[in-house]
Amino acid sequence: MAATHIFESSLSISTSSFHPSPLKPSPLFSLITQTHSPFLNPSTPRIQIHGNPSLSISRRVVLPSVSGIWDAITGGNNNNNPREAVFAIRRGMLLFRQGDVLGSIAEFDKAIELDPRQKAYLWQRGLSLYYLDRFEEGAEQFRIDVAQNPNDTEESIWCFLCEAQLYGVDGARQRFLEVGRDPRPVMRDTYNMFKDGGDPEKLVATFANGRENEYFYASLYAGLYYESQNKAEEAKRHILAACQSPYGQRSDDYMASLAKVHSLCRNWASA
Repeated sequence: MAATHIFESSLSISTSSFHPSPLKPSPLFSLITQTHSPFLNPSTPRIQIHGNPSLSISRRVVLPSVSGIWDAITGGNNNNNPREAVFAIRRGMLLFRQGDVLGSIAEFDKAIELDPRQKAYLWQRGLSLYYLDRFEEGAEQFRIDVAQNPNDTEESIWCFLCEAQLYGVDGARQRFLEVGRDPRPVMRDTYNMFKDGGDPEKLVATFANGRENEYFYASLYAGLYYESQNKAEEAKRHILAACQSPYGQRSDDYMASLAKVHSLCRNWASA
């Protein structure tokens, strides 16, 4: 997914320790924040890079928006709109985590009104639109995002999920957004399953004994794949498994919150 654009933050590079996280395109990167709430309080994250420093880092971890870079260089445009837009995005993300999907959309749309440049990066808005059954708008949001980042596997998949509801699985596959190779094995296999068709059970089995985050992501996307094919019971089984997994229970990954929101929106009992 794309980066959240908190342009007031600064970055430092460290190679001192290793903390795997799927928020990055590979387990070689970790994000450590200095606050208990990454959405309501500005913080100074430290990005730790381990292994090959030439590997690319996901936009959703490091890169600020174009507007953020420009405002940092020029000192802004003498108004508070870009900063207020960032705060609106943070509020929207927090509301989504709390299960208020409609409220999250109001904040994301407010961010765009305050700073239209943010729209090209608001993958969070696309997720909220999916859960409001606004699939055409959701697909548009993900396509705009992929135009900015042609290597974002998850946004390609979420575009497919929206368009499967509009055109059916075959129609969505004909329109599939092809992106670059994801460094994460679980997301490579997931991408190929959505793009070409495949077996969600095999996906989950492949990563059942892998890292906690790999099992979580395999289960989540297996469930979403079944949902795209209108197989509600299979979707429920796998997404609840993602929620109940150690990673789903403990991680502050936005996608761990999404699995819980998905269960809430479908009126499923969740652990």
